[in-house]
Amino acid sequence: MATRSEEVEPTGSTDTTDTTDTPDTTRSAEPAEPEVEPAPLLTLRDGLGEVVDTEAGLAALCEAIAGGEGPVAIDAERASGYRYSNRAYLIQLRREGSGTHLLDPIAFDGLAPLQEAIGEAEWILHAATQDLPCLRAEGLWPTELFDTELAGRLLGYPRVGLATLVETLIGRRMKKEHSAVDWSTRPLPRPWLEYAALDVEVLVELRDLIAAELVATGKDEWARQEFDALRSFEQPVRVDAWRRTSGLHKVRGRRALGAVKAMWELRDEIAEQRDVTPGRIVPDSALTAAATAPTLPTDRTTLMALKGFHGRGADRYSARFAAVLREVAELPEADLPARTPRTDGPPPPRAWADRDPVAARRLVLAREAMSALAEEHGMPLENLLTPDSLRRVLWAPPATREPQELAEAVAEALAAMGARPWQVGLVGPVVVDAVLRADVEPEPEPPADPADPDQPDAVEPEDG
Repeated sequence: MATRSEEVEPTGSTDTTDTTDTPDTTRSAEPAEPEVEPAPLLTLRDGLGEVVDTEAGLAALCEAIAGGEGPVAIDAERASGYRYSNRAYLIQLRREGSGTHLLDPIAFDGLAPLQEAIGEAEWILHAATQDLPCLRAEGLWPTELFDTELAGRLLGYPRVGLATLVETLIGRRMKKEHSAVDWSTRPLPRPWLEYAALDVEVLVELRDLIAAELVATGKDEWARQEFDALRSFEQPVRVDAWRRTSGLHKVRGRRALGAVKAMWELRDEIAEQRDVTPGRIVPDSALTAAATAPTLPTDRTTLMALKGFHGRGADRYSARFAAVLREVAELPEADLPARTPRTDGPPPPRAWADRDPVAARRLVLAREAMSALAEEHGMPLENLLTPDSLRRVLWAPPATREPQELAEAVAEALAAMGARPWQVGLVGPVVVDAVLRADVEPEPEPPADPADPDQPDAVEPEDG
């Protein structure tokens, strides 16, 4: 979005009664920079139609979409922060020759007719991984897609939010005042609907501009491979999701960790039953407060006296929280969670030097080369290869050290971890080089010569 430049304040004294010791800087002060005019607001070209929530309306929408031309811009609004589920509560579509359409998926058992109407047309989404799961739940899935956010990352744009890209490339400013509203509200207010419709208003134009830039920079094939991979994207299942509790780093001891885990799981169960976000039952701070209390609060009165346990949710479910804490207090030590979860991956990088100095050298060498590679190609480091994949292949590289065999084995290992061919082609040689160079013991630093004044720790010889 457009920003206004700060005005330059004059640095000289404004006291005119005594200027003897104060230099006059009024004439030398730089003039205030002119304010930057904000970009024009993005508006709806075709007005705002009614939200489709009937079978007749869906049939008309499908006919319009099928009769349009080119790709289909699609977006979805969820009720994050309000609902437990990740389902779509509003779907926006736009296609040339068809116009913009707003669809209420809650009104239908499925959207197979819309999937058929779109057919094999390309989808245009922004940040596809956010919307693909909830759209798939409604029976919608692309046969071809273009992700404007991911493409922006490949092109090295420092900020790839939709509003920023629209302003940068199209010169229009988007309002964002309804970005955090509860989209499960019914009926949806008209200003919210206008805001939602604008999210697909210029996605087709944005796609065309970015696609041309991908071609100009030679990154169009990279993008195509990324988009193809996205079509099979599924939301990863979080293992030990309770470990993401805010403030968990303050919790000490396995029993305290067990308390957080037990309360988190109970809160999650209640939130799912009520279809509300877990933080609306009790916040994370309440869970950590209970776990870090001098003694586990195993009765309702003690629990409700803690910071964070307040409000209707805490009052309503406090007896159940106290009950699970009593269970934790009686658990054998062996049944309590470990501080560090078990994983099939490599140890944290900070432990590599002690566990495997050669692997640590590989990591240092590879990171330096990866940073240079990312800078050369003008993109974020994580888009060259996921950090987890890089660490895995460096911690346990193929056994062979014959360069060609090693290169083939590394390429195979990276591909098995989901790296796209373009990533394997760029990163594979970096990994091979790091593996081969790290196996060579570094030359030890020569001991300092006490008589050499150029040595940083040189000792001046005493006068004889």
